[in-house]
Amino acid sequence: MEEESEDVTEEAREKPKKLIKRVPVGMNSYTAAWIPDVEEVDDEDESEEGSSDDDDDFMSCASEVDSNAEMEDEGSQNGDDEGYQEITEEEGVSDVAKYDNEMDFEEEKRSLEKMKAARTDKLWPDEIDTPQDIPVRLRYQKYRGLESFRTSPWDTEKNLPSDYSRIYNFENFRNRARFELKEAENVLGVPAGLYVTVHIKGVQQSLWEAFSSAQDHENFILYGLLPHEHKMSLVNCVLRRTPESEIPIESKERLIIQCGYRRFITNPIFSEHTHGNKFKFEKFFQPNEIVVASFYAPIQYPPATVMCFRPNPDSSVSLVAAGSLLTCDPNRVVLKRIRLSGHPLKIYKDFAVIRFMFFNCEDVNYYKPIKLRTKCGRMGHIRESLGTHGHMKCRFDGQLKSYDTVYLQLYKRIFF
Repeated sequence: MEEESEDVTEEAREKPKKLIKRVPVGMNSYTAAWIPDVEEVDDEDESEEGSSDDDDDFMSCASEVDSNAEMEDEGSQNGDDEGYQEITEEEGVSDVAKYDNEMDFEEEKRSLEKMKAARTDKLWPDEIDTPQDIPVRLRYQKYRGLESFRTSPWDTEKNLPSDYSRIYNFENFRNRARFELKEAENVLGVPAGLYVTVHIKGVQQSLWEAFSSAQDHENFILYGLLPHEHKMSLVNCVLRRTPESEIPIESKERLIIQCGYRRFITNPIFSEHTHGNKFKFEKFFQPNEIVVASFYAPIQYPPATVMCFRPNPDSSVSLVAAGSLLTCDPNRVVLKRIRLSGHPLKIYKDFAVIRFMFFNCEDVNYYKPIKLRTKCGRMGHIRESLGTHGHMKCRFDGQLKSYDTVYLQLYKRIFF
């Protein structure tokens, strides 16, 4: 008997109860959940009602239900039930539960962390905490200082990755693109409205049959390539975020790029869209911003439209940015900037004692030739080290404010 009772209770737990609600017409199940007059109906109890004739309480309840049903029928005949409807749903399976089941909570957490990191980068761009367990000159040995970001030279042929030996480099891309497009206009093509026969060489008959059978339609597109468009290079595109896209896009994030008639998956790096021979690396592609995306791709000539898509967790894609092709130039110098920050300890006229930028005197002497900048626009340089814990005496072109922040900026070239 105990085993049978346990089986009955388990079945009752597994089988959800049905809820019947009498609500006004047009109200959905989510809104109806706030109405308290709910009648619970169990299918097993309904099937066993006829066999339990010995229960007097049940008979009395049944008689009350019958009387109420008769009253409801009379009311319905009199028009009292006009504008009402009955909604039946399973207990515990509401619209809120269905919404939670369809939502990817882990993806929501990742998006939140990315938005926090993007906001921090926007408020304090490129600022880092000075490491205390390792000397700065060893931790950031690949970085170097610049007298001026705009005018200081940078060797474009130094420390290139091995992939740069396999890509094509134009001597002057803009002149070459202008020449190739002008030559293409002079080539006589097929006039519109004529039927032509295309012969494909070097393709086996079995491969062609497999390709044609895999297509959903009989039509396919043929296009010709201009000179050098079959070669690989570093493509730079100008992109602007769409108004609907609000989540920041991180550099080297997996994206789908539609560049002209080609589509490929890549992980681009972003840089600012300005004039000059050096461009600052952007860690995040913020909403309502314009950046330049750089990635390896086949060569194309502008003008060519570019669309950027982001893959969603449900295997769909969403448009996040659009723009146009800029250049195919591997010599575009993208520099990543870091800022070591310090704070004034003592201020006397144009001299100040700065702390928290370094934590040993060797680092102070190593970075002494690099110019200092402050948040309020002052310029200065390191004079000497004070003690052995990283304090340093600096001189600026004016008196510092007590709330000012001193920066030492270092740069490193970023490759795709």
